Amino acid sequence: MFYCRYVNDGRPFWQYIVSSSTGCSDAQYFEEVYNYYTTDKAWHLCDPEAEKVFMALRKAGVKLAVVSNFDTRLRPLLRALNCEHWFDAVAVSAEVEAEKPNPTIFVKACELLGIKPEEAVHVGDDRRNDIWGARDAGCDAWLWGSDVHSFKEVAQRIGVQV
Repeated sequence: MFYCRYVNDGRPFWQYIVSSSTGCSDAQYFEEVYNYYTTDKAWHLCDPEAEKVFMALRKAGVKLAVVSNFDTRLRPLLRALNCEHWFDAVAVSAEVEAEKPNPTIFVKACELLGIKPEEAVHVGDDRRNDIWGARDAGCDAWLWGSDVHSFKEVAQRIGVQV
């Protein structure tokens, strides 16, 4: 059995985080905070060219997946942000029962895409969780902000012009 912060909807974990960080353990307050982070109001896409780049990648036949240490709210959140259709697969730690850097989540993402890990490149923002974890699974890995700085740069590095 793997330890996961987020099991199913992650409520116990998030209740602990909200209570310990705010000093408030009121159930109604928690529900408001928890539900807020399920909406597109709490999040934004970090790259204004993201949709254009992801569509160019998909058109070029590149398979794309989200690999995330998150809970089961991720899929509805991707729908709310109107970007769910950019991806061929979503591997969520709460569903896979393994979280990054455990190689299992990366292997699962590759299985969902129908590719071998050595055919995959994972782009992530955490050296330990993303880079080490992906490489332990047999994938190549690039660190956001160091190896690549934009989705357009990712596309160019794999030979897709946007």
